[in-house]
Amino acid sequence: MIGFLRGRLIHKAPPQLLLDVQGVGYEVEAPMNTFYDLPALGEEVKLHTHLVVREDAHILFGFATENERMLFRTLIKVNGVGPKLALTILSGQSTEEFYRCVDDNDVKGLVRLPGVGQKTAERLIIEMRGRLPELNKLSVSIDRSGPVVGSSASPKQEAISALCALGYKPPEAARMVQSISVEDKSCEDIIRLALRGAVK
Repeated sequence: MIGFLRGRLIHKAPPQLLLDVQGVGYEVEAPMNTFYDLPALGEEVKLHTHLVVREDAHILFGFATENERMLFRTLIKVNGVGPKLALTILSGQSTEEFYRCVDDNDVKGLVRLPGVGQKTAERLIIEMRGRLPELNKLSVSIDRSGPVVGSSASPKQEAISALCALGYKPPEAARMVQSISVEDKSCEDIIRLALRGAVK
């Protein structure tokens, strides 16, 4: 229904962001791999989107590349994997890393992601092996242009909130962030380092 959005980035609080598209504000949920490449607030961004329709809500998901959206759409077809878990998987691994886990039967690599247990990891490997879309080497990057607007929120607190939204328990999220030197780091940088530490 909505294939992509191009608009001005108004607000970002991982995993949610707000885009102003010609005067209409679109709330979008995005994986952290997309957040890492977002421009500053006030700049223009283009996202590939997927709309999930439920009885109680319509939720729009946004992705930096077509590859991410293709993998998201394939993941939510797997029994027991909903949009939230698919978003968590895309936040904890790149598409290439996920494909490698499937190809190598790397159950342990998937179990390290929050919300992915042994049985879910095994099911993902079995069901995804025959569904993996070919990597599009001409992935579309995020478009950028426009003025820069700063954010006054605490990057550390935003990072903890984002990790909780991705499925980590508050004490675990706080512990992950505490182990990182957060000085002069953005929220996205803190989350990236926290997730890297979690999947070692």
